[in-house]
Amino acid sequence: MKIKSDLKTVDQILTRSIDSLYPSRKSVRDALLSGKRLTIYVGIDATADYVHLGHSTNYLLLGRLHQLGHQIIVLVGDFTAMIGDPTDKSAARVRLTKKQVLHNLKTFKDQIGKILNFKDKKNPIQFKFNSQWLAKLNFEDLTDLASNFSVQQMLERDMFEKRIKDNKPLYVHEFFYPLMQGYDSVAMDVDMEIGGTDQTFNMLAGRTLLKRYKNKEKFVVTTTLLTNPVTGEKMMSKSLGTGIGLNESSENMFGKVMALPDEGIIQTFTDCTRVSMEEIDAKQKALKRGENPRTIKMQLAAEIVTMYHGQKAAIAAQEKFVKQFSNKELPDEIREVSLAAGKYATTDLLVKLSLAASKSEARRLLEQNGVKVNQKTFTDSVMDIGKKNNLIIQVGKRKFVKIK
Repeated sequence: MKIKSDLKTVDQILTRSIDSLYPSRKSVRDALLSGKRLTIYVGIDATADYVHLGHSTNYLLLGRLHQLGHQIIVLVGDFTAMIGDPTDKSAARVRLTKKQVLHNLKTFKDQIGKILNFKDKKNPIQFKFNSQWLAKLNFEDLTDLASNFSVQQMLERDMFEKRIKDNKPLYVHEFFYPLMQGYDSVAMDVDMEIGGTDQTFNMLAGRTLLKRYKNKEKFVVTTTLLTNPVTGEKMMSKSLGTGIGLNESSENMFGKVMALPDEGIIQTFTDCTRVSMEEIDAKQKALKRGENPRTIKMQLAAEIVTMYHGQKAAIAAQEKFVKQFSNKELPDEIREVSLAAGKYATTDLLVKLSLAASKSEARRLLEQNGVKVNQKTFTDSVMDIGKKNNLIIQVGKRKFVKIK
């Protein structure tokens, strides 16, 4: 297959959403300009049953490289998910069972297929699972893998150092993770790996192993993570349950994008959409001129929902959002619950109605004026449910229950 390698396109690819290039920008650029067909992959562990918007950055980049004609592999870490990546973790991950992993990855291909074209017959994208080779390794193999790294190298990971300093346990099996992710590169004989900056250590481990086992160079491309530029916190995390899943309904997806911090608008446009950088620059200038961030964020939400659900669904989701939140109208469909008339402790009732996860959360919502009854702020500790009146209880902007 002929590889497209024009200078302008390659430079655009190596500019957008890119943090670092290993061993150097020049070497990666030269490889993409060489006309050689590269084997490039992105890995994702099946630690949850959804792929979130933060992951889309890597798949959008893969899509651009696929369009150039390169061989693309999407690797699902079904084996490594059972160990758990220790990156950024202040405690060891809870290990998943094989049954949990199989449940989680059921719809992965469908979700990622909303970004990548798995139906391309001229340049088919491969979809692989690392249990194909990792499950076959024996103790001798693992010992050989481990001999390529010193304990000091492993302890260089910031989170490992922090755990030792905080006198928190650091388990031996956590050292296996970078070894196994690194071995993925050897097993697939790749030329390049793409991942977020939080995966740098693991991806460079693969670079070391590929040199050792096959005397081959591997390029590593780290992409920017969606972080709040003010707080520095991740805006998308499977571990924290804060990701916007690619399998979300159009309405939920629209609402969750609108809930993102204003300061993250431009980076989300850059990392999670196909909007041109010229258009994004224009939006950034508009914000600097004093344009209402809500207006630009509405455009972002519409763009993202269009990518995953189509333009018609995006228009409907926007109309419903504006009607419900901008005009402060109630949604057309509200969950109904029948309750006996009487007086209820408000915190107990909010938990009973699944409007709060716990009594402590319910108390916090009341204290922060986050509860409304019939569209009026409610802070009383007791809620009186009468025989004749119907109440609509609202928590935050998105949770409603109608009491009959």
